[in-house]
Amino acid sequence: QVQLVESGGGLVQAGGSLRLSCVTSGSISSRNAMGWYRQAPGKQRELVAFITSGGVTDYAGSVKGRFTISRDNAKNTVYLQMNSLKPQDTAVYYCNAGYYTGSYYPYQYWGQGTQVTVSS
Repeated sequence: QVQLVESGGGLVQAGGSLRLSCVTSGSISSRNAMGWYRQAPGKQRELVAFITSGGVTDYAGSVKGRFTISRDNAKNTVYLQMNSLKPQDTAVYYCNAGYYTGSYYPYQYWGQGTQVTVSS
């Protein structure tokens, strides 16, 4: 059974930092690409960042230069370091497993999400 468990969300002031973690188990392996999505109230879920099995990364334009995705395959963990946070980064953040063939494609494996709230 596939499981993804996110943690690290919270309330932070604008300009602050948070690091999200996602621990995976089950059939998810280091060969999977992994992504972080977010969903703000009343908005669609959007891809924030992904990392391939080979370490290739890409980011949404709104977070590029502020967020960094990384993975530790020995710990089955994916991280999202978020710096210079803005109120518009407020959302529930979800970890996802997927695959990469020039673009990132999500499998329907999702964590429960972790709330990030940035106050102005």
